[in-house]
Amino acid sequence: MSKYEFAGSKVRSPGFAGGDVPLLTFTERAAAPTHVLVRLLDQESVLLNLETEQYFGLDETGTRMWQLVTTSPNIDAAYQELLAEYDVQPELLRENLTELLCRLVEHGLLQVLPADAGKPAEI
Repeated sequence: MSKYEFAGSKVRSPGFAGGDVPLLTFTERAAAPTHVLVRLLDQESVLLNLETEQYFGLDETGTRMWQLVTTSPNIDAAYQELLAEYDVQPELLRENLTELLCRLVEHGLLQVLPADAGKPAEI
């Protein structure tokens, strides 16, 4: 059973504090806030929120998701690329990607912006 509720292409997580996590749409784009440091270690990465001094570790798959969502024009483009790269059921990938994005947003490690809000960062 999914932790997330799907409403069309919008997703929200009822498990976040106050239930006030904005809906995600795959037409939006994701970006790392300026207060987040990212370091790649082998095939994994560590994200550090300089404001809260909390860090978050990503395994190889999470790191690939991070790389694609933060450099793609929108979340759906990253999702489509992940579908091409991994042997995974589309709905499972959508759930996993959404869960990761919601957790990163919750911890201040990722911003979700309108697709036309600036250019994706180069890594």
